[in-house]
Amino acid sequence: MQGEDMLLTTLENPPGYRVVKLLGIVSASSAKARHLGRDITASIRNILGGEVKEYTELMAQTREEVLFRLVERARERGANAVLGVRITTSMIMQGVAEIMAYGTAAIVEPEER
Repeated sequence: MQGEDMLLTTLENPPGYRVVKLLGIVSASSAKARHLGRDITASIRNILGGEVKEYTELMAQTREEVLFRLVERARERGANAVLGVRITTSMIMQGVAEIMAYGTAAIVEPEER
């Protein structure tokens, strides 16, 4: 994923870029609770089988939200990249999932060819 002026990558040394300065770890998270309407639909899908699209969409939206927050935190430090990005998901209580993203805020420059 790449924003207007922010490089997000799972790599620590992205090809074509030179790391100028490391600015430290940045992280962002969001905890989402299940919704009764989604639970009813999900329960029916669970009985019939198949993908629970309501939760897939919820988790995808939450990942995007968390990555947006991660970029904002990196920008606050003056970074133009977040290296080594990782995303984790965990249950923090019954019916509540947390998605967390973290990485190293950095300043990178394109390598000269």
